[in-house]
Amino acid sequence: MTAMSETQTIPATDPTAATPAREIPATMKAVVMHAPEDYRLEELQVPTPAADELLIRVEAVGVCASDLKCYHGATKFWGDENRDRWVQPGVTPGHELVGEVVAGSDEALAHHGVSLGDRIACEQIVPCGECLYCTRGWYWMCGPHDMFGFKHYDGAMAEYMIVPSLARAHRVSGDIPAHHAAFSEPLSCSLHAVERAQITFDDVVVVAGCGPIGLGAVIGASHKTPKQVIALDFDDDKLALAKKCGADLTLNPGKVDVVEEIRALTGGYGADVYIECTGHPSAVKQGLTLLRKLGRFVEYSVFKDDVTVDWSIISDDKELDVLGAHLGPNCWPAAIKIIESGVLPMEEICTHQFGLEDFQTALDTVGDSSGASVKVSIVPGS
Repeated sequence: MTAMSETQTIPATDPTAATPAREIPATMKAVVMHAPEDYRLEELQVPTPAADELLIRVEAVGVCASDLKCYHGATKFWGDENRDRWVQPGVTPGHELVGEVVAGSDEALAHHGVSLGDRIACEQIVPCGECLYCTRGWYWMCGPHDMFGFKHYDGAMAEYMIVPSLARAHRVSGDIPAHHAAFSEPLSCSLHAVERAQITFDDVVVVAGCGPIGLGAVIGASHKTPKQVIALDFDDDKLALAKKCGADLTLNPGKVDVVEEIRALTGGYGADVYIECTGHPSAVKQGLTLLRKLGRFVEYSVFKDDVTVDWSIISDDKELDVLGAHLGPNCWPAAIKIIESGVLPMEEICTHQFGLEDFQTALDTVGDSSGASVKVSIVPGS
């Protein structure tokens, strides 16, 4: 990396391009992992992209529950027994990212199908392209499973970051707020869960949990136009937001017996589809109970605690289809299109924005059990 005293000029590779060369500072602020619960805001050199890489100026990065798990020292994350920790000293966290392309060679720009000045969102995974899963087209289950902000690739809790050639970038309109654009990451994940559910017009769909992923599942399910979308949450404010996102009916399990309510609505049979987005073990049993025979259960959450259920419900009692969902493969264009359309109550979904210097407050807000936040974002430069 070449350091300059104040700024480094990385010119546009096409001198006739509409976007002029941008003055890029020599240093930047970035959050750096040191140990569990020891993240620090530091002054680092702005990285210089290699011939096959892009440099983006980070405009916004969402703070995910997985960022919080990592911060607190989560182990064996994503089921890999060989990964004994997720806090990697020296790595910058942040994977729900959107930013402006400010530097890159002709090769790198062409590879990603972007131009200087474009706003892009990047998928959270950086697939290797060589393992069994990648070569079969299942890139989101990549064997090495490297992701921005967790291991080898620095994430977006910084003013600038590198987009490597293996990353998957998508253009996003510059006409919407950056923190709204960054919601394309959780929404794409939700849409993948919805796709796994194979929703039909006749289905009664139940979504458990109205956090960012649950709201996204409500959005996705409603776009499939099933018979009914029912949202469950203990927070009435989040249920009201779920209504604005497309839920036909909302139920608070703390106030009504949701199993009996849903049976009453379905002639005693139960729901056709249940999408679990709470991460609480009780929601798994709830879903198995309220589904009809031959129903479809989609699990998205990552659980802190072990979950024990009666598996005979899945087999002998109901012959259920139980499906997992991970990341947001092939759903990013749809997620971006929905956000850009303006149909969503994005100001109510994106409840909290913080500057980079307030990253700790952002993490704490995500972990606040009062449920006051929905989507928390960090906006460098704000």
